[in-house]
Amino acid sequence: MSKRIYLDNAATTTLDKEVLEAMMPYLTTHFGNPSSIYSYGRETRLAVENARKSVAKILNAHPSEIFFTSGGTESSNTAITASVRDLECRHIITSKTEHHATMHTVDLLQYRGEAKVSYVKVLPNGHIDIDNLEELLAGSSEKTLITLLHANNEIGNLLSIKKVGELCEKYNAIFHCDTVQTVGHYPINVKDIKVHFLNGSGHKFHGPKGVGILYVNENIKIKPFISGGSQERDMRAGTENIYGIVGFAKALQLAMDNYEQDSAYVFGLKKYMYDKLVAEIPNVVFNGDPMGKSLYTVLNVGFSKTEKSEMILLNLDINNICVSGGSACTSGANQASHVISAFKPDANEIAIRFSFSKENTKEEIDIVVEKLKELL
Repeated sequence: MSKRIYLDNAATTTLDKEVLEAMMPYLTTHFGNPSSIYSYGRETRLAVENARKSVAKILNAHPSEIFFTSGGTESSNTAITASVRDLECRHIITSKTEHHATMHTVDLLQYRGEAKVSYVKVLPNGHIDIDNLEELLAGSSEKTLITLLHANNEIGNLLSIKKVGELCEKYNAIFHCDTVQTVGHYPINVKDIKVHFLNGSGHKFHGPKGVGILYVNENIKIKPFISGGSQERDMRAGTENIYGIVGFAKALQLAMDNYEQDSAYVFGLKKYMYDKLVAEIPNVVFNGDPMGKSLYTVLNVGFSKTEKSEMILLNLDINNICVSGGSACTSGANQASHVISAFKPDANEIAIRFSFSKENTKEEIDIVVEKLKELL
């Protein structure tokens, strides 16, 4: 059986060996509850606070602005719900290309009559129409929440986060930016961007699953989303995921220490595959803005719809090649991507997301392109 080729790193990544080593003591000897006052508890409390300081320093935030959660989805739910219930946002502006963690939360708040929702236009290349965003903000008579992805998880398009932050400041709006695909992949300085909330998820950058962060700007005050304990400075009840938190901080530190070389290497893989597909697969198209303002880890490819291409995901899997048809959260669903439908409603193609990490090689890409030629 041939070795598996994993090109779905936007869904999840391998756990870095150094991260596992940092986590191991908290899976074995350092097992105390951080809320306990004796030595076992003090050890783990110190580990959590050191991790918080490390994450805060990397994001140029204050440690009091960083809260540990179960991941990006919980962080988005918390930020969006708190904006409506605690910060009195009665109008939400979002897009039809958001992650379902945002879309479903916004839909629920609208369904319950807690907020009305407007959708910003999406340009034919998948980017958010910034002029339309300003029109919507200028025309809003109520306190508004903007909730938009920094990098789209399916097509990789990057938002001008600084520009959106400036618009939010101009119109006194709250800004939640889902940065799950960019924390750990780009240097982010929260002092440099006018954002109220952003989130991260450890397993997107070689950290553990089940742990994330929510950054909450110190100028706003929100109530907890999960109640029942005084953990996370009264902001998130429940015993802390110690080994996850330690792993998150270690993975983020490694990712940023090696950012220059790793990002250049991974972008090289993306460009190599892009060029190879153009040269070797007839009628191939690319969704979004792959060689422009785009995440260096993601390449979304459209193949002409035929009987063969409709079976492509299954056939790649049979050949030990792991990719997805969109986000991992919906890749099992036999339906068109809501992201691509938002800006290419008449697209008659099969979209495949290839996403790369430092673990991948050009040799793997050669094998995948050969296999695609054979299968198509």
